[in-house]
Amino acid sequence: MIIYLVRHGAHASVDKVLCGRSAGVPLSPEGVTQAHQLAAHFAGSTIDAVQSSPRQRTRETAGPIAAAVGRPIDFAEGIDELDAGEWTGRSFSDLAGDAAWQKWNTNRDQARPPGGESMRELQARVIRHLQSLEDTKVESVVLVSHAEPIRAALLHCLDVPLDRFSEIAVAPASISIVRSEGGRLTAGDINLQVRP
Repeated sequence: MIIYLVRHGAHASVDKVLCGRSAGVPLSPEGVTQAHQLAAHFAGSTIDAVQSSPRQRTRETAGPIAAAVGRPIDFAEGIDELDAGEWTGRSFSDLAGDAAWQKWNTNRDQARPPGGESMRELQARVIRHLQSLEDTKVESVVLVSHAEPIRAALLHCLDVPLDRFSEIAVAPASISIVRSEGGRLTAGDINLQVRP
Protein backbone atom coordinates (compact mmCIF):
# COMPACT_ATOMS: atom_id res chain seq x y z
CA MET A 1 0.00 0.00 0.00
CA ILE A 2 1.19 3.50 -0.82
CA ILE A 3 0.32 6.26 1.65
CA TYR A 4 0.70 9.85 0.48
CA LEU A 5 1.17 12.11 3.51
CA VAL A 6 0.14 15.60 2.42
CA ARG A 7 0.61 18.65 4.61
CA HIS A 8 -2.17 21.22 4.31
CA GLY A 9 -1.59 24.35 2.25
CA ALA A 10 -0.34 27.64 3.62
CA HIS A 11 -2.40 29.83 5.93
CA ALA A 12 -1.86 33.32 7.32
CA SER A 13 -0.29 32.10 10.57
CA VAL A 14 2.24 29.59 9.18
CA ASP A 15 5.60 30.09 10.95
CA LYS A 16 4.05 32.81 13.15
CA VAL A 17 1.51 31.17 15.47
CA LEU A 18 1.21 27.70 16.97
CA CYS A 19 -2.31 27.09 15.71
CA GLY A 20 -2.53 23.52 16.97
CA ARG A 21 -6.17 22.51 17.14
CA SER A 22 -7.51 26.09 17.03
CA ALA A 23 -10.83 26.42 15.24
CA GLY A 24 -11.20 28.61 12.18
CA VAL A 25 -7.77 28.55 10.55
CA PRO A 26 -8.56 28.71 6.81
CA LEU A 27 -6.13 28.46 3.95
CA SER A 28 -4.69 31.71 2.65
CA PRO A 29 -5.05 32.55 -1.06
CA GLU A 30 -1.62 30.94 -1.54
CA GLY A 31 -2.85 27.86 0.30
CA VAL A 32 -5.94 27.61 -1.90
CA THR A 33 -3.68 27.72 -4.97
CA GLN A 34 -1.51 25.01 -3.44
CA ALA A 35 -4.56 22.82 -2.78
CA HIS A 36 -5.51 23.06 -6.45
CA GLN A 37 -1.93 22.29 -7.49
CA LEU A 38 -2.04 19.18 -5.29
CA ALA A 39 -5.36 18.20 -6.87
CA ALA A 40 -3.84 18.56 -10.35
CA HIS A 41 -0.90 16.42 -9.24
CA PHE A 42 -3.16 13.57 -8.10
CA ALA A 43 -5.70 13.88 -10.95
CA GLY A 44 -5.59 10.78 -13.11
CA SER A 45 -3.92 8.75 -10.35
CA THR A 46 -5.58 5.69 -8.89
CA ILE A 47 -6.34 6.77 -5.34
CA ASP A 48 -8.59 4.46 -3.33
CA ALA A 49 -9.25 6.79 -0.40
CA VAL A 50 -8.75 10.38 0.78
CA GLN A 51 -8.60 11.08 4.49
CA SER A 52 -8.23 14.38 6.29
CA SER A 53 -7.58 15.65 9.76
CA PRO A 54 -10.74 17.38 11.08
CA ARG A 55 -9.08 20.85 11.04
CA GLN A 56 -10.38 23.46 8.59
CA ARG A 57 -7.05 23.95 6.81
CA THR A 58 -6.73 20.22 6.10
CA ARG A 59 -10.35 19.89 4.98
CA GLU A 60 -9.87 22.79 2.56
CA THR A 61 -6.74 21.13 1.18
CA ALA A 62 -8.34 17.69 0.91
CA GLY A 63 -11.47 18.95 -0.89
CA PRO A 64 -9.92 19.64 -4.31
CA ILE A 65 -7.81 16.46 -4.09
CA ALA A 66 -10.88 14.32 -3.33
CA ALA A 67 -12.79 15.94 -6.20
CA ALA A 68 -9.89 15.34 -8.60
CA VAL A 69 -9.69 11.62 -7.80
CA GLY A 70 -13.45 11.07 -7.44
CA ARG A 71 -13.40 10.00 -3.80
CA PRO A 72 -15.22 11.28 -0.71
CA ILE A 73 -13.25 12.71 2.20
CA ASP A 74 -13.12 10.59 5.34
CA PHE A 75 -12.20 12.51 8.47
CA ALA A 76 -9.66 10.74 10.66
CA GLU A 77 -8.86 11.69 14.26
CA GLY A 78 -5.73 9.54 14.01
CA ILE A 79 -4.02 12.12 11.80
CA ASP A 80 -5.26 15.19 13.68
CA GLU A 81 -2.82 17.92 14.66
CA LEU A 82 -0.74 17.65 17.82
CA ASP A 83 -2.70 18.79 20.87
CA ALA A 84 -0.53 21.76 21.89
CA GLY A 85 -2.43 22.31 25.14
CA GLU A 86 -1.80 25.72 26.71
CA TRP A 87 0.44 26.75 23.83
CA THR A 88 -2.42 26.64 21.33
CA GLY A 89 -2.81 30.01 19.61
CA ARG A 90 0.40 31.53 20.99
CA SER A 91 2.91 33.19 18.70
CA PHE A 92 6.32 31.61 18.26
CA SER A 93 7.95 34.88 19.27
CA ASP A 94 5.99 34.82 22.55
CA LEU A 95 6.93 31.19 23.19
CA ALA A 96 10.64 31.79 22.54
CA GLY A 97 11.27 32.92 26.13
CA ASP A 98 9.37 30.00 27.71
CA ALA A 99 11.69 27.41 29.34
CA ALA A 100 9.17 24.62 28.70
CA TRP A 101 9.08 25.58 25.01
CA GLN A 102 12.88 25.49 24.83
CA LYS A 103 12.87 22.04 26.44
CA TRP A 104 10.20 20.87 23.97
CA ASN A 105 12.42 21.91 21.08
CA THR A 106 15.52 20.13 22.40
CA ASN A 107 13.99 17.02 23.99
CA ARG A 108 10.90 15.92 22.04
CA ASP A 109 11.29 12.38 23.35
CA GLN A 110 10.60 13.44 26.95
CA ALA A 111 8.93 16.88 26.93
CA ARG A 112 5.28 17.77 26.34
CA PRO A 113 3.28 20.95 25.87
CA PRO A 114 1.60 21.94 29.15
CA GLY A 115 -1.82 20.30 29.16
CA GLY A 116 -1.14 18.78 25.73
CA GLU A 117 0.09 15.70 23.93
CA SER A 118 3.67 14.43 23.92
CA MET A 119 5.45 13.72 20.66
CA ARG A 120 5.63 10.06 21.65
CA GLU A 121 1.84 9.95 22.17
CA LEU A 122 1.33 11.70 18.83
CA GLN A 123 3.63 9.26 17.07
CA ALA A 124 1.87 6.23 18.59
CA ARG A 125 -1.53 7.61 17.52
CA VAL A 126 -0.42 8.30 13.94
CA ILE A 127 1.34 4.94 13.53
CA ARG A 128 -1.74 3.08 14.83
CA HIS A 129 -3.79 4.87 12.20
CA LEU A 130 -1.36 4.12 9.37
CA GLN A 131 -1.18 0.47 10.35
CA SER A 132 -4.97 0.25 10.56
CA LEU A 133 -5.20 1.20 6.88
CA GLU A 134 -4.04 -2.31 5.95
CA ASP A 135 -7.38 -3.62 7.25
CA THR A 136 -9.20 -1.51 4.64
CA LYS A 137 -7.51 -3.35 1.74
CA VAL A 138 -6.86 -0.10 -0.13
CA GLU A 139 -3.77 0.09 -2.31
CA SER A 140 -3.27 3.86 -2.29
CA VAL A 141 -4.50 6.54 0.08
CA VAL A 142 -3.97 10.29 0.44
CA LEU A 143 -3.84 11.51 4.05
CA VAL A 144 -4.03 15.29 4.49
CA SER A 145 -2.54 16.22 7.84
CA HIS A 146 -0.12 18.59 9.59
CA ALA A 147 3.65 18.97 9.96
CA GLU A 148 3.99 17.28 13.36
CA PRO A 149 1.92 14.14 12.64
CA ILE A 150 3.68 13.71 9.29
CA ARG A 151 7.08 14.30 10.88
CA ALA A 152 6.27 11.78 13.63
CA ALA A 153 5.32 9.15 11.03
CA LEU A 154 8.48 9.74 9.00
CA LEU A 155 10.73 9.56 12.07
CA HIS A 156 9.16 6.18 12.88
CA CYS A 157 9.56 4.90 9.31
CA LEU A 158 13.19 6.02 9.16
CA ASP A 159 13.91 4.68 12.68
CA VAL A 160 15.14 8.12 13.73
CA PRO A 161 14.80 9.25 17.38
CA LEU A 162 12.15 11.87 18.15
CA ASP A 163 14.79 14.32 19.40
CA ARG A 164 16.03 14.63 15.80
CA PHE A 165 12.62 15.96 14.65
CA SER A 166 14.13 19.12 13.15
CA GLU A 167 15.99 17.04 10.54
CA ILE A 168 12.66 16.20 8.84
CA ALA A 169 11.33 19.12 6.79
CA VAL A 170 7.58 19.11 6.09
CA ALA A 171 6.67 22.19 4.05
CA PRO A 172 3.10 23.34 3.45
CA ALA A 173 1.47 21.48 0.54
CA SER A 174 4.32 18.95 0.42
CA ILE A 175 3.89 15.22 -0.20
CA SER A 176 5.81 12.51 1.61
CA ILE A 177 5.40 8.88 0.65
CA VAL A 178 5.17 5.92 3.03
CA ARG A 179 4.75 2.31 2.01
CA SER A 180 3.05 -0.29 4.15
CA GLU A 181 3.52 -4.01 3.71
CA GLY A 182 2.51 -6.58 6.28
CA GLY A 183 2.26 -3.92 8.97
CA ARG A 184 5.79 -2.64 8.28
CA LEU A 185 6.03 1.04 7.36
CA THR A 186 8.89 2.41 5.27
CA ALA A 187 9.54 5.91 3.99
CA GLY A 188 9.93 6.75 0.32
CA ASP A 189 10.28 10.26 -1.08
CA ILE A 190 9.98 12.98 1.56
CA ASN A 191 8.78 16.60 1.30
CA LEU A 192 8.05 16.60 -2.43
CA GLN A 193 6.99 20.04 -3.64
CA VAL A 194 4.20 20.26 -6.21
CA ARG A 195 4.57 23.08 -8.72
CA PRO A 196 2.17 24.17 -11.48
